[in-house]
Amino acid sequence: MIDRCLWTEPESSEFPATGLPGTTDVAVVGAGYTGLSAARALARHGLAVTVLERHRVGWGASGRNGGFVLPGFKVGVEQLRRRYGLERSRALFAASLEALDLLERIIAEEAIDCAYTRCGTVVLAGRPAHFRELERTQRLLSQSFGQETTLLSPGELQEEIGSTAYHGGLLDPAAGGLHPARYCAGLARAARRAGATIVEQVEVLGVVRAAGRMLLMTSRGSLSAGQVLVATNGYTDAAFPGLRRRVVPVGSYVIATAPLEPSLARVILPKGRVMSDTWNLLHYFRLSPDGRLVFGGRASFTPIGVERSARIMARAMRRVFPQLGTAPVEYAWKGNICVSRDRMPHAGRLDGLHYALGYAGHGVALATWLGARMGDVLAGRRAVPALTGDHPPPIPLYGGKPWFLPVVGAYYRMRDWLG
Repeated sequence: MIDRCLWTEPESSEFPATGLPGTTDVAVVGAGYTGLSAARALARHGLAVTVLERHRVGWGASGRNGGFVLPGFKVGVEQLRRRYGLERSRALFAASLEALDLLERIIAEEAIDCAYTRCGTVVLAGRPAHFRELERTQRLLSQSFGQETTLLSPGELQEEIGSTAYHGGLLDPAAGGLHPARYCAGLARAARRAGATIVEQVEVLGVVRAAGRMLLMTSRGSLSAGQVLVATNGYTDAAFPGLRRRVVPVGSYVIATAPLEPSLARVILPKGRVMSDTWNLLHYFRLSPDGRLVFGGRASFTPIGVERSARIMARAMRRVFPQLGTAPVEYAWKGNICVSRDRMPHAGRLDGLHYALGYAGHGVALATWLGARMGDVLAGRRAVPALTGDHPPPIPLYGGKPWFLPVVGAYYRMRDWLG
């Protein structure tokens, strides 16, 4: 089995080695969608901004996700309404649609070649009871959120997917797909054109206040900044303990086949949509721009190697699409998504540091939008977006090592088994 990511191969950076400046107006930690979008906005406002990346641009989830561009959040609209009331829920959902529009606008303005298409998504019902839940979601989206979606019966679903594993689905035409690493690289180039400095291969070890500024200690010396934005998401570490205890890194595992014969690809996903299912231990899949089937999900809630996770994903893929037969898997990789206790994204200022994180697998558009908004915030042009109105709630007895994930995984497996 090959341990490599389809999107990021070859693993080289187009950004030249850059020395660490001594001072900057704003330091952004993390060169993913959030940090790069913020840096672009800050530089366009005329501020000196320095992006610090421990590895290389897009090394984390921004370069290794499935490339799904989705409206909404990990938390569904029914739960949003129960938690926050209808007015706040509408505002949140509208923000997610604004995020889609911003992503499309940036791609067009910056001429980012990332194979973006608004292809639509289908959420697939794993059980008949799940289909009834999708019916309620469809009604609520239409009646209360102004979002028109299409409910697909099991018979109608055959026009969308060459599989009998599901019991209907919900089609949302607003969603899209892209090449995630190319989009991230394009966002980085846009930030640099605007005037941002991007420094790769530098690890932030800690931040202290000094003479009214923030002093970042790094593996390559210190950097004095007027303000700091933490954009580390699923890779938030001990350098930021106040945030680390509020978000959990959860592994996501992905495989990609060899390029499929066009006739087989048309059978499997005839309309080229991006898809996911309703299981708690969900699967998601799509065709890549070069005709491979990309198939991902939660192979494990405990750390496992890529070889083992690839076997788990390949078995699941062939259960959904038995017509793949022995089609070889040529890529397998893993990475972290970032989940807060309430499974919602958050932004604000904590311990003197600004932050934006916690997209729970819905971050391609949301991270772009929230990064840009936080760039405006640090430039003094906007207030922090309200979102849920608070910091991510701290997780009891948690300091960064998610000891409880095996229990969570077992609970979700039991729920899937019991239906």
